[in-house]
Amino acid sequence: MTAIDARLRERVHLLGELLGNTIREQYGPGFLDKIEHIRHGAKADRRDAGSEQLPSRLGQLAENELLPVARAFSQFLNLANIAEQYQLIRRREPGQAAPFEDGVLAELLGRLRQAGHSQEHLARQLARLQIELVLTAHPTEVARRTLIQKYDAIAAQLALLDHRDLQPEERQPLHGRLQRLIAEAWHTEEIRRARPTPVDEAKWGFAVIEHSLWQAVPNHLRRVDQALFEATGFRLPLEAAPVRFASWMGGDRDGNPNVTAAVTRQVLLLARWMAADLFLRDVDQLAAELSMQQASEALRAQAGDTPEPYRAVLKALRERLRETRQWAQASLAQAHTPSEAVLQHNRELVEPLQLCFQSLHDCGMGVIANGPLLDTLRRAATFGLFLVRLDIRQESARHTAALSEITEYLGLGRYADWDEEARVAFLLHELNSRRPLLPAYFKPAADTAEVLATCREVAAAPAASLGSYVISMAGAASDVLAVQLLLKEAGLQRPMRVVPLFETLADLDNAGPVIERLLLLPGYRARLHGPQEVMIGYSDSAKDAGTTAAAWAQYRAQESLVRICAAQDVELVLFHGRGGTVGRGGGPAHAAILSQPPGSVAGRFRTTEQGEMIRFKFGLPSIAEQNLNLYLAAVLEATLLPPPMPEPQWRQVMDELAADGVAAYRAVVRENPAFVDYFRQATPEQELGRLPLGSRPAKRRQGGIESLRAIPWIFGWTQTRLMLPAWLGWENALHKAAARGKGDVLRAMREQWPFFRTRIDMLEMVLAKADADIAKLYDARLVTPELQPLGEQLRDLLSQCTAAVLSLTGRARLLAHMPETLEFFNLRNTYLDPLHRLQAELLARARGAEAGQGGAVEQALLVTVAGIAAGLRNTG
Repeated sequence: MTAIDARLRERVHLLGELLGNTIREQYGPGFLDKIEHIRHGAKADRRDAGSEQLPSRLGQLAENELLPVARAFSQFLNLANIAEQYQLIRRREPGQAAPFEDGVLAELLGRLRQAGHSQEHLARQLARLQIELVLTAHPTEVARRTLIQKYDAIAAQLALLDHRDLQPEERQPLHGRLQRLIAEAWHTEEIRRARPTPVDEAKWGFAVIEHSLWQAVPNHLRRVDQALFEATGFRLPLEAAPVRFASWMGGDRDGNPNVTAAVTRQVLLLARWMAADLFLRDVDQLAAELSMQQASEALRAQAGDTPEPYRAVLKALRERLRETRQWAQASLAQAHTPSEAVLQHNRELVEPLQLCFQSLHDCGMGVIANGPLLDTLRRAATFGLFLVRLDIRQESARHTAALSEITEYLGLGRYADWDEEARVAFLLHELNSRRPLLPAYFKPAADTAEVLATCREVAAAPAASLGSYVISMAGAASDVLAVQLLLKEAGLQRPMRVVPLFETLADLDNAGPVIERLLLLPGYRARLHGPQEVMIGYSDSAKDAGTTAAAWAQYRAQESLVRICAAQDVELVLFHGRGGTVGRGGGPAHAAILSQPPGSVAGRFRTTEQGEMIRFKFGLPSIAEQNLNLYLAAVLEATLLPPPMPEPQWRQVMDELAADGVAAYRAVVRENPAFVDYFRQATPEQELGRLPLGSRPAKRRQGGIESLRAIPWIFGWTQTRLMLPAWLGWENALHKAAARGKGDVLRAMREQWPFFRTRIDMLEMVLAKADADIAKLYDARLVTPELQPLGEQLRDLLSQCTAAVLSLTGRARLLAHMPETLEFFNLRNTYLDPLHRLQAELLARARGAEAGQGGAVEQALLVTVAGIAAGLRNTG
């Protein structure tokens, strides 16, 4: 009996059939038969390990058939994603339980009441939550925005078809529309011809807000308000915005020379334009609807002598929004001084709306006030005039280089050569000085000029438009003071969070002492003006040490920071740099939040949401609502019902696991001289760097693995299904723990400690996606004979890791407790297997004598990259 829901299977079949119709119409029935033969060959090979039908059938393809075959399997995987995603928000039959995501908050509030939390306390805590989701660009986001919009339209069409009682005459046009949308997607080139610019990436982020979050946020807050009222009798305040959004798109210049001060300024203006435009649409609708005459004295005083006071107030706001939009548009080309009509502060947007809202309630028209007007007020609280807060990110070495040029120019020596004490003394002296550091005639080199120009943009931008200034590869107190000094020199006269990002294993271990040193420095607390924010790096710490040691270092760093900030009576905000994949700290957000150390959440939570995960989690309004519910419930639960402290014995075992894990990981990645060559032969890493996927280069600088960005590092291994960064080290750590007789302790840790349970659950999921046979076929086609034994060794380690996890969970096979997920993996493999084989062949051709084919091979290669990424639902 099948594990996949019958309705889901129906949708997948329908979408596949309509795609087949489209392919047949373009290429004829014979070509569609070839695709079916390839699909059946893939299924046969999966059933029978000795079968070789798939390579035989792929080998029969003509040269000009490679691209359309790759496109066919890639498009089916995208359609399967749509069907699977829609499954989460489908109409429920009578008696069917609502999904966990929809009821998670109400269930939690009930548990919190039973745990003794008063109604007032719960209402206050929920209203005070500060969750910020930071949208980041993704160098391996492969789907074009125009295709994403078509996929969204297909999902909407599935919703219209999701009625059992539709008459044939009603169903037929819906099927016709769905067929047209799939044909449009098929006939749209799925791969962009040129790299997106940082501004393009920012526009993509704004589009997610416009087409999904703009609707999802007020819907989500309506449900939160209702759940809170039913549990406590209190309403969510109008100004409450428990979940807000920030962005790195256009602000993240770490290793990306394409993000300049001019780009940051442009993105800030585009955000203001988009916010004004979206609120203008809302206010236009409200002005049309609120035609009532009865109004409060306060509203009449604002509206003047008019029979339609609500319209009068809203039309005045509408004119100011138009003026704001026009100013932002004009300023993109040339700086313009804003007129008095341009909205500058969020209160100028909120106050007229609140005035109308209160008047309607005062006059007995609350049912009208609680309609679209309430939704606009909720959007104003969440997005405001600046839409998202833009973070700035730069690598610490760029600040050190800029200060070195400055100190040498001033005849003080070279800042980079000074020890930490000398740096801190110099920076504190200059921060306390009333005179400028630099004369007006200082002419810096290009890199320093760009750093200073960015600081000037920060100083000039409204405070509400900016988030934090994040320093990647931070390792010392001087890294934070350096940025504060550069911002002061640029004219910044207001507080701004300067946030060290601790990424490597050594830096994570040193995070607590660095923050303690900062908090004890004279004058630092005065410049802080609020919480101390610290960013925890998942990607680079995992690349540096493997996920076993990195996860434990992240946990211990958070514990240390919580303890130090509590001792200094400073609020702490932890900013989690999580990626989409397990190898970069990704995984289910709800479980991940609940597995954080006790005291580390405390009503505040900041995390990155990256690339394709933004699309999967927030691309459709109903899906976005579910994910916002999960975030809000998890942060509230972690705040009020924190997990238990780990037992001393568990800590000891984790110390041992981490030590064994990092030793095994580095023995392969750093100490094996053949590893880098093997990685570059066995994966598409080199080709990915040349493909027009994102605005950011794949490398920070020239060099080996240490210079490679964490995202393409993960991406390459994901494409070949070895998934190495997510598991390497665990096999050694778990094996040695078992050999030391710690099996019972490990099982207790998994049962009773959310941190360890979540790590093992994510490890099991990634091992289920890994496929040693697929990885082996890449080796056979791409890797030189002398390096192939290393591939065999890595696949053996993968097998050992799987055995260790199964021993720990007591299951006969991975994900045996999730049969529907397993069956969907099997379904996807039927379409992934041909793409993997095609990709290996295309890589061989691109690297060999046939590379002169140029565009045709590269285009087909890109399509396989996109298809595999879609099929696995993870890229980097």
